[in-house]
Amino acid sequence: MDGNGRWAEIRGLPRSEGHKRGVERVHEIVEAIKELRVAVLSLYAFSIENWMRPEQEISVIMTLLESTLKKEFDNFMKEGIRFRIIGNREKLPETIRAIMEMAEHETRNNSNLIFQCALSYGGRDEIIRAVKKAVATGVRPDDITEDYIAGLLDTAGLPDPDLIIRTSGEQRLSNFLLWQSAYSEFYFTSTLWPDFTKEELLDAINEYRTRSRRFGKVDGSGNLFASGLPGTRPGF
Repeated sequence: MDGNGRWAEIRGLPRSEGHKRGVERVHEIVEAIKELRVAVLSLYAFSIENWMRPEQEISVIMTLLESTLKKEFDNFMKEGIRFRIIGNREKLPETIRAIMEMAEHETRNNSNLIFQCALSYGGRDEIIRAVKKAVATGVRPDDITEDYIAGLLDTAGLPDPDLIIRTSGEQRLSNFLLWQSAYSEFYFTSTLWPDFTKEELLDAINEYRTRSRRFGKVDGSGNLFASGLPGTRPGF
């Protein structure tokens, strides 16, 4: 969800106003994703590198995260949305971590949508933490497989993302889901996150549905594999 700060600066506003507008946009996009019957939505809210930003900006973002989750919790329960956190939780303030873990616990049985929020998250940090878990178990080299590693990641038990959308014109992963995105499709847009609408979300999904996803293979008749066809429930 890139571009909150730039959105505010273009309008001569404090960066905090961009973050506030960005949070408002989240609600609209979550509702749209739910209507589309997508199974999993992952939003990159705060990277592990973002801790290097000015303390005042971090404070604003953390306050927004806390207030938004408190406000949205009843909606999660009403709409059957399961909330999950991925990232290095130890770096999050204790009060915010407690609220988010409560929301995870209370929504754990909801099944209409999995809403996964990446907080204090970095793909390399996630892989390092997974390797440390493996070492701690004394795993034998021959037992290390792709499935084994996937089971140690923050996203264990969830499918890899079919489509990754990045706003604001930047065309890079920025340390997001490095392992999981091996065969993801990408959609880049110059739209800043606070201006990213349901209509553009639909444009991204419709473009995704036109792509052939082969995963390095062809089917038995020599035809290319396709994904994103009507009736599928991709994750983002």
